[in-house]
Amino acid sequence: MKKFLFVFFLPAFSPVLSQDATVQDLKTQSSKTITKDPNDTIPKIWKTGGLISINLSQGSLSNWAAGGEKFSLSLNSLLSGFAFYKKNKHSWDNLATWNIGYVKTTSLGTRKNDDRVEFTSKYGYALNPKLNISGLFNVRTQFFKGYDYPDADTKNYTSNFFAPAYVLLSPGFDYHPVKNLSIFVSPATARWTIVRPDSLRALYGVPVDKPADFQYGAYATISYIANLGKAVSYTGKLDLFSNYRHNPQNVDLYMTNLFAAKISRILSVTYSLTLIYDDDVRQFGPHNTSAGLQVQSLFGAGLQVKFDNFTPRPPKAPAP
Repeated sequence: MKKFLFVFFLPAFSPVLSQDATVQDLKTQSSKTITKDPNDTIPKIWKTGGLISINLSQGSLSNWAAGGEKFSLSLNSLLSGFAFYKKNKHSWDNLATWNIGYVKTTSLGTRKNDDRVEFTSKYGYALNPKLNISGLFNVRTQFFKGYDYPDADTKNYTSNFFAPAYVLLSPGFDYHPVKNLSIFVSPATARWTIVRPDSLRALYGVPVDKPADFQYGAYATISYIANLGKAVSYTGKLDLFSNYRHNPQNVDLYMTNLFAAKISRILSVTYSLTLIYDDDVRQFGPHNTSAGLQVQSLFGAGLQVKFDNFTPRPPKAPAP
C-alpha cells in the first residue's frame, strides 16, 4: 500500500474511484422527485426516504474475510434509508444501509455471500459554497454469522454481529469541488475495531484480552456519482485510513463501486465491485497469516424502488 500522501493526490488523477448508495447519490435522486404542494409555503429542511433493491445475481469472491461462495447464483438485497437536514449554513446527513445476500447450491446448501450493515452521520457548517467544516461518525459491521469454507468439508467461524465492527469518529473538512463529488479529509481520526467473542479477536488484530482495539490516524473518504448515459449511472466511495500508532505506511482501504442500468421504472441491471484491505486482518497467504486484498464482485438483475417523504406528482388529467 502507498503512503497516506496518496490521499491528497488521488482526486486529481482518479475522481471516479468513489461509492455505493452514498449520501450524494440519494440527495440527487430524492431531489428529482420533489413536487411541493402549492399551498405549502413552509420551506422543508428535512428530506427523508430510502431505497429497496432485490437482485438475482451471479457472484464471485476472492479473499473475502466474512466467508462465502466463490462462484454461484444468489439472491441479494439492499435496504437503505436516509435523512438529510439543511438550513442556512448547517447541514446534517444520515444514511443507513444493509446489504444481505444468500446463495444456495445442490452440493453446498445455503450460504451467506453478502452481509454489510453501515451507518454514517455527518454534520457540516459551510465556510463557503464548496467547503464545510464537518464532523463524521461511521459504524460498519455485519448482522449474521459468517464462515469461511476452505474446502467442501471444512467450515471456519469468522464473523458475527459486532465481530468485527469498525467505529470511526472524525473531525475534518468536506470539500465539494464539482457537483456530485465530495472529498472529506481529517488528519486526526479515532477508530475502534470491536470484536465481541475472544475466539475471533486474533483474526482482526484485536488483543485476545480486550474487546476492542483503539487506533488513531489520518482518514479520507471520497464519494462520487456520474451518469454514463441516459440509463446508466455510476456510484462510488473510497475510504482510506492510516494508523499513526502501527505501520502508518500500510493504508487501510474500503472501496465500493456500483454501476446501474435502468430497464424500466422499477427494473434494473447492476454490477457492484467491493475492495477491502485491512492490514490487521491476516487470514490470507500460504499460511493464513498475511494481510490480503479482499474482493467481492456481484452482477444481478431485479427490482429497485425508491421512496421519499415528498408529495408525488399528481396524475395527468384524462384527455377530453
